[in-house]
Amino acid sequence: MSEATQQKVKERGFLDRYFEITKRGSTIGTEVRGGLVTFVTMAYIVILNPIILSGKEDVAGNILDFGQVSAATALAAGVMTILFGIVSRLPFAFAAGLGINAFLAFSVVQEVTWPEAMAIVIINGLLIVLLAATGLRRMIFDAVPVQLKLAITVGIGFFIAFIGFVNSGFVDATGQSSPPVGLGPAGVGFITTIPTLIFVVTLALTGILVAKKVKGGILIGLISGTIIAVIVEAIWKIGPKFGDDGSLNPGGWSLTEPVLGGNPFAIPDLGLVGAVSFDFGKVGLVTVVMLVFTLLFTNFFDAMGTMTGLSREAGLADDKGNFPRIKSALVVEGIGAVVGGGTSSSSTTVFVESGAGIGEGARTGLANVVTGVVFLLAMFFTPLTEIVPTEVAAAALVIVGAMMMSQIAHIDLTDFRVLLPVFLTAAVMPLSYSIANGIGAGFVSWVLVHAFTGRAKQVHWLLWIVSAGFVIFFARGPVEALLGV
Repeated sequence: MSEATQQKVKERGFLDRYFEITKRGSTIGTEVRGGLVTFVTMAYIVILNPIILSGKEDVAGNILDFGQVSAATALAAGVMTILFGIVSRLPFAFAAGLGINAFLAFSVVQEVTWPEAMAIVIINGLLIVLLAATGLRRMIFDAVPVQLKLAITVGIGFFIAFIGFVNSGFVDATGQSSPPVGLGPAGVGFITTIPTLIFVVTLALTGILVAKKVKGGILIGLISGTIIAVIVEAIWKIGPKFGDDGSLNPGGWSLTEPVLGGNPFAIPDLGLVGAVSFDFGKVGLVTVVMLVFTLLFTNFFDAMGTMTGLSREAGLADDKGNFPRIKSALVVEGIGAVVGGGTSSSSTTVFVESGAGIGEGARTGLANVVTGVVFLLAMFFTPLTEIVPTEVAAAALVIVGAMMMSQIAHIDLTDFRVLLPVFLTAAVMPLSYSIANGIGAGFVSWVLVHAFTGRAKQVHWLLWIVSAGFVIFFARGPVEALLGV
């Protein structure tokens, strides 16, 4: 390195050098903007996670308090997002994992109490940390063919876009066996609500800004959509979809209502922090093992797939899908499950919505620090997180999904042995609403197609083991019944 180059490095400042901001083609302003965009697209988790977890009785009839879960969710997200940004220096934000929280609320607590369920989450996290620290998780990551890693990126793109369509009401379940989903509320075939119309307007505006390469296009789109929503709500008083008395307003706002006013400040109640019990005396060992196994598989491969997709979207992955500080990233992700269980907010893991910040230009862990700080502030300003309606945030998810889909151009699909697993990976994720399911379908089909077409030796031995594990994962219901769980 020349003296001139060394002098330039010194002049960049500590933040620039530590997070490699200039080296990755970014700026501090871009990182701050990207971090804010990521938070805006993720802020709904502070509302959605308690909706899923609170009010669900466990095996002993206990329930979690909505406000406490909300505060714990923001705390865990803030702490883990900052930790990951500082240690791994990557722009991948953390929050309570969707799918895992539903599994806890609708399955796990039918067998154990809430404190015991969170203990199972902690055990799951410790196992992930062990696998990552010993290098086994990295070995499994390296064993995955690059085509499947790219397919995971594409699948996640479709998945988060589908999440956006569903959250906005643009796509909805019909309640019929065929077709299962359709356009508009209850799949009627057309848009009938103002919130969904605002989603369309926000999507179009953001898409135009991004296409014109306007700096801050996604953030501008989100802010503009929110302002429009606030004005519309102030004029027409649309109201929330679900009233306090349980009444249904079909044309209302989904999760958050864009209303200004009231006290934006609230002291967080962190009473759930540490509410964990490892006393599994009332349930069998086999039950606990199966619950941990299911959580481990879901957490392990959801996070691996998400990191793969995000790193490629950020341009930080090499030709094999590896990205900087991968080992530390995998270890910290396991710690996220431990923190999530310890705060009773469910496993905290990398969030695919981080792609919104990456789409805005975030390339380093500084964006994570920004996102994490805002999450910690959100504990005290929970009312403000409710201003951005889900329908507006959903538009950013669709934009980012489109960006991630572009990775399919790097996959050679002329060989059907590659085409089928890639297709299944990308298709199963949104259709089953699970990243892990898509990865499992891709892994198993890759092994089978190659094994029965004379290419068995080209399949890494670890991929055989992981695929066998996925077969058990997919058949865990019959397996549990067979074992009498």
